[in-house]
Amino acid sequence: MATYTGFHHLALATGDMDQTIRFWRDLIGLPLAAGLGKPGGRQYFFELAPGTLLGFFEWPGVEPVPEKDHGYPTQGPFVFDHLAIGVAGEADLWELKDRLEAAGFWVSEPIDHAFIHSIYSFDPNGIPIEFTHLSPRLDLHQDPRMVDRQPSAVTREGAGPQPGHWPEVTSPTPSAQWRTYPGEGLDLLEKPPWRK
Repeated sequence: MATYTGFHHLALATGDMDQTIRFWRDLIGLPLAAGLGKPGGRQYFFELAPGTLLGFFEWPGVEPVPEKDHGYPTQGPFVFDHLAIGVAGEADLWELKDRLEAAGFWVSEPIDHAFIHSIYSFDPNGIPIEFTHLSPRLDLHQDPRMVDRQPSAVTREGAGPQPGHWPEVTSPTPSAQWRTYPGEGLDLLEKPPWRK
């Protein structure tokens, strides 16, 4: 099984990169780590934590989505509910709540979810966001829980990966054949670092 290190980046979309930069860099405080651009679009990355980025494609014609309350059911085609960003502690939640309110953004009161404390808001693109920190009362990494009163048979198999449900790899690619191919962003290697 692969060893996971967390999300490297999430890729979202905007029709207004400048407004997106003002929100995520200037209000929320995420440094701008990289910017790629070519005719028809740009892609910028904000550094959330070392090795973790929040990316935005800017495409002409993209409009903010209508706000949908976090975690409430919906119908029809749908793939994304909200973006939850971890912060170090309670003081960070209150700082972000105060900053968002001062800037005129709706933000919830802090909510206790037993394993996390959270506040909820929306970015200028209508993306539902949650800022959250771990509660010391319950560590789901050390002590996974299942309180669903009607879990499916698949769920009852346990927390860890269950073998035998997918074909086994019978011919792994030898490392001598591992190749990568040129893609977007290679020009980042040719440009000096951007500082201001």
